[in-house]
Amino acid sequence: MTAPFILKGKVLSFTGNPFQDDPGAAVRLDEALVVDQGRIVAIGTLSEMRAASPSAGIEDHGDHVLMAGFVDAHAHYPQTAIIASWGKRLIDWLDSYTFPEEMRFADPAYAARIAARYLDLTAAAGTTTVCSYCTIHPASVEAFFAQAKARGQRVVAGKTCMDRNAPKGLRDNAQSAYDDSLALLERWHGRDRLSYAITPRFSPTSTPQQLDALGALWAEHPDCLMQTHLSEQTDEIAWVKELFPNARDYLETYEAHGLLGENGLYGHAIHLNPRERDRLREVGAAVIHCPTSNTFIGSGLFDMAGLISQGHRVGLATDTGGGSSFSMLRSMAAAYEIGQLRGTALHPAQLLWLATVGSARSLRMQDQIGNLAVGAEADIIALDLASTPAIAQRSAEAEDLWEAIFPTIMMGDDRAIAQVWINGQPGSFSGTEND
Repeated sequence: MTAPFILKGKVLSFTGNPFQDDPGAAVRLDEALVVDQGRIVAIGTLSEMRAASPSAGIEDHGDHVLMAGFVDAHAHYPQTAIIASWGKRLIDWLDSYTFPEEMRFADPAYAARIAARYLDLTAAAGTTTVCSYCTIHPASVEAFFAQAKARGQRVVAGKTCMDRNAPKGLRDNAQSAYDDSLALLERWHGRDRLSYAITPRFSPTSTPQQLDALGALWAEHPDCLMQTHLSEQTDEIAWVKELFPNARDYLETYEAHGLLGENGLYGHAIHLNPRERDRLREVGAAVIHCPTSNTFIGSGLFDMAGLISQGHRVGLATDTGGGSSFSMLRSMAAAYEIGQLRGTALHPAQLLWLATVGSARSLRMQDQIGNLAVGAEADIIALDLASTPAIAQRSAEAEDLWEAIFPTIMMGDDRAIAQVWINGQPGSFSGTEND
């Protein structure tokens, strides 16, 4: 049991959706908040917080922006060690880098070491919740959840299922995918701050029989999320057409097997046809934008403006290690750049919203994380708007909050994260493994 404490700074919270409202009007600034037992219990002026909790100590963070920790809605923690690998498109990249590295996760000690490293690196970059693929090895899921549990961290993860078009050491089968996933789900889902996601990697690496089995599992546990990949690259889409010649499109390879639903997370979703866009919106599924990955692997330009205007739920992600940074700040910057290439300049409030509330909504966790609100879990970061000389000299010229924040979005990295609180507990994360 920890005593309540007050955080003082520029407390930024969202009171509306900056894609639907005036972006500046969707945000509220306060002076302080109170954290007690891992939750935010009050927000307002410092005098109000002192009155609400007279015995609480005060931590003064000056001009730092206090905001919700970032929520990364699509990542591959087993790819930590191969991030920024050179020169491949998706299918060759999987064969050359991803699959050989994922073979190593048959070793539980290696899985635990990389899980610790990954959660340190992402927390240091201000990410307090992540939704991650593991490998086909149950030990990779055990390692990730055990590390997150020890940190009191809210995470989502699942065993990646593949029974074809992958190396022998990375293939399971329809029955073992169901059995392993069910056992892991029953062990971890809903325990502390942990949630299980049913995880077919993508249609090319699962037979129809395996997709059926995972669809059946999801039908039996509809409160779970289901995560997969969709329409990332044009050559991938052509491959899916060869493998599923009777499917109308890529999305139908999931829909026909019970893997389309409101708790579905569909990573990338760049090259969607009109039917796919309509069906995803109709069922309330989430599409996850992975901008640094999309540019690094040469996948294409996500249609943020079009999908948002059609009413899609959109989350933001790093997609490490296909993505080239562990930092959601870099994902925001890349999302801005892709928006510019598509003719829409995203407002800084929209970018921050995508990395917090938007991703939390994608995970169906917006009542728990992603915003600073009374009753929300206390996953908080202190953002330094002068973390480097280049950023400091630009923000010093700012005439309003957004002009001050935008240089950090575009040029910031882990140095901009002055402090992180996970479940109300402060942390210092070096990016190295625990002994």
